[in-house]
Amino acid sequence: MINTNKIKGRMAELQMTQKDIANSLGLAQSTVNQKINNVRPMDLDEAEKLSDLLHIQSKEFETYFFYKESCAVQICAERVRSNE
Repeated sequence: MINTNKIKGRMAELQMTQKDIANSLGLAQSTVNQKINNVRPMDLDEAEKLSDLLHIQSKEFETYFFYKESCAVQICAERVRSNE
């Protein structure tokens, strides 16, 4: 899962819109919205392209695209659902 708040914050810093990103990635704006908000998965190629667009340094890549807290929350939610 990506860190939605960090991605949106970086977009704001660079004054980029989801439409700008969609055009650069060759995706629909609605698809970019869903990927940024973790509704649809983002593949590694898309994450790398987005990191280039947002000028994210390689040492920061993990904090934007492998957000551990989000993953932990998702794992806990899956465990709760499986116990219901």
